[in-house]
Amino acid sequence: MDRALLAEFLRSRRARVRPAEVGLPPGARRRTPGLRREEVAQLAAISVDYYNRLEQARASRPSRQVLAALGRALMLYPTERAHLFRLAGEVPDPPARPDDVVPHGVRHLLDRLADTPAYVIDARYELLAWNPLAVAVLGDPDDWAPDERNLAWRMLCGRTAPEVDPAGAGAVAARCVADLRAAASRYPGDPGLGRLLARLRAESPEFDRRWRDHGVCVRDGPDRIVLTHRAVGELALDREVLELAEGGQRLVLHIAARGSRSAEALRLLGVIGADWQTAPVD
Repeated sequence: MDRALLAEFLRSRRARVRPAEVGLPPGARRRTPGLRREEVAQLAAISVDYYNRLEQARASRPSRQVLAALGRALMLYPTERAHLFRLAGEVPDPPARPDDVVPHGVRHLLDRLADTPAYVIDARYELLAWNPLAVAVLGDPDDWAPDERNLAWRMLCGRTAPEVDPAGAGAVAARCVADLRAAASRYPGDPGLGRLLARLRAESPEFDRRWRDHGVCVRDGPDRIVLTHRAVGELALDREVLELAEGGQRLVLHIAARGSRSAEALRLLGVIGADWQTAPVD
């Protein structure tokens, strides 16, 4: 436990919270911005004396329950909450579920990737955001039912469009199942993930077989995937996955080699967009 840094961190986070944000009246004669010490103690349901000693670096080690209560009282972000636990010499609790809010900067990046199909998924393989070229390749997720926006389910239960080359489909499925195995370990209490796994095991014999193998995915660079697209034919793409800093999200890029036939096909898809879904293609 680093008492001095813990005290400094608590003081800095207390100064950031406005009383109105936690349902307290602004009051008068506030000499500093943010909450008073007694207000934090009240919100966290701990004694004022103990909280004072925490900020004075004189307190005994707080329990996990007290740390969790302080995190709520001070409106800490997940990374800040984990930092609070570590300062007190505790291992942070695992996050309850993957984050489904895509950062604004990542959405801006998606829009700028004009020649690369790209999308963001969470640890459950739920599709959270995508760019126009991803729509041109995969179809429009806005047209899918909410419970059909899971890419693992779409692939393993035969809802993929375009079709994945059978020679590489096994490797794609193995990676997907192993990723979900890792997610189940990271988010053991997530009911949404539990429902997805039960659904996949019931509807996909391949998933159930692979799930019982207990594989965990390890990535060593880009993965090659070959798709058969109804409008432009074969697409040979390198799949690059970038882990985002927080929340279990991933930015997935499907990259065609420069000057290749697949690059030219993607350029054409960038022109016709998703119109191939509703119009016949000669």
